[in-house]
Amino acid sequence: MSRSWLSELRNLIVNSLERSWLPFPTDGDLCESWKKGLDSNPSGPVLYTSCLYHLAPVIEKAVENLERFGVTEGGLRGRFAAVAAKTVGRLILKPEGEEVDRADSVMRRIYRLLAQRGVKVRLLDREIYSGALLYELGFEKEFAEYAKRVATFFKERGVKEIITVDPHTHYILEKVYPRYVPGFDVKISSYLDYIKGTGVALKGFAIHDSCLYARFLDRYGLIRQILSPGQPVEDPYYTGRETAGCCGGPIESIYPDVARKVASLRVNDLSKLSKDVVVQCPICYVNLKRAAEGRINLHYLPEILTEATA
Repeated sequence: MSRSWLSELRNLIVNSLERSWLPFPTDGDLCESWKKGLDSNPSGPVLYTSCLYHLAPVIEKAVENLERFGVTEGGLRGRFAAVAAKTVGRLILKPEGEEVDRADSVMRRIYRLLAQRGVKVRLLDREIYSGALLYELGFEKEFAEYAKRVATFFKERGVKEIITVDPHTHYILEKVYPRYVPGFDVKISSYLDYIKGTGVALKGFAIHDSCLYARFLDRYGLIRQILSPGQPVEDPYYTGRETAGCCGGPIESIYPDVARKVASLRVNDLSKLSKDVVVQCPICYVNLKRAAEGRINLHYLPEILTEATA
């Protein structure tokens, strides 16, 4: 691993966050279109996206570009990778329109699922990133500074309660922010906590669990309660809470080849259970998609849920 590459990656993320509140150079309004036409309850909990569903295709495109330059190798290729990072930092990464539409659809689906249960959420004037990637890549100093900036953003808007939509954001806000941001006392819950009693439109799928949800946020059983009407195919090893394999994230931006190999192993495991795989995390989606090669079809959990039945 080239130190110059890591340094440039850190600079890329930090500079992008300073410019647009997003960790990669992309359209600053990328995460806003899903809210069009939706009501916002000023006194309700904030439905906070951290932009992650919309950033998933941006991350995929960035990794594809950087992977070509051999970012995991030293010597000439490592130095070349540092140049590549600077180049990517000057580009505007544009995800495919259909992926943006899909992210919009997922977020609007979550909004409707909550509304069906009487949870009238507040929508922020701007979607901003949580900073999770800085922490996960070990850029602790930069994360601490950015987390305080995000906390100030919330405080200025009177945010007291947040509903998250992905495991990385939930973990970083609930478990990590209080250690780095003095006085951070925003109540954190997940949309998963509110949506039991839905129907499931898909049958006989496999579940790929987020490591964070399953092992660190105690949502493994809840996810199975939600998805049980779809009769998911389980295996004590391949989908066990402590034994299921990882998607390869979030190391795809520093070791993309390793992440791809890990994801390929996971795809192989899941394909033994079902062609259809339900994921709960945009990072898992990106990594498994890169390794799928037609072996599995990926579905975000909200996409397969139907009208409330209870």
